[in-house]
Amino acid sequence: MIRRADDLKMTGPAPAKPRGPLRISRDRLPAEAGTGNADAADPILARAATMLPRELLQPGEIIILLLKPSPLFILLMPIRFITAVVLMALLAKLLMDKGIALGIGSHDLVVATVALVGLRLFWELLHWLSQVYVLTDQRVIRISGVLNVHVFECPLKQIQQTDLILPLLLRIFGLGTIAFATAGTASREAYWLLLARPLEVHKKVIETLRRYGR
Repeated sequence: MIRRADDLKMTGPAPAKPRGPLRISRDRLPAEAGTGNADAADPILARAATMLPRELLQPGEIIILLLKPSPLFILLMPIRFITAVVLMALLAKLLMDKGIALGIGSHDLVVATVALVGLRLFWELLHWLSQVYVLTDQRVIRISGVLNVHVFECPLKQIQQTDLILPLLLRIFGLGTIAFATAGTASREAYWLLLARPLEVHKKVIETLRRYGR
């Protein structure tokens, strides 16, 4: 499949200007990511070499989409945790203002709140860095995990169903999640989380399944 470079670009709020046709296969990736062997004039190829282990692709396998979640993933994934921590801190401050001793000062309360939120955001940053989503002419792949790396891969012909999930919060930011269910199961087995341009990405997934998944 010949794919324009902007479709292989990491997803984000500001899509790059489309370039000419680009065909990326395992044979074009350097033996080791980060060695500088990728064509310096081709930043998309260099990014592919950095994001995707060369050994994960089969000989001749063509990358159609190479994506990451939107950077808003770092903020939106822990939004409930952050909201709960902030509300608890505000409640504690309110009780302290009414003279109820909680065994902690106002300054320590602020420091603890900032530390908890900061640590959670740092964890989600690591989680975001670990997420890579790949669609090839043969498989759907998801790489994730900070401490324990998990690789989901499934041949296109075994993908039974895809769902585009667009809850209100994600729609506000123009994001969406794609879920994959394989043949023989009734549950979703893998997710591409918080993608920018979700309708466009889902359309490309469907087109690829129809063309190569038979």
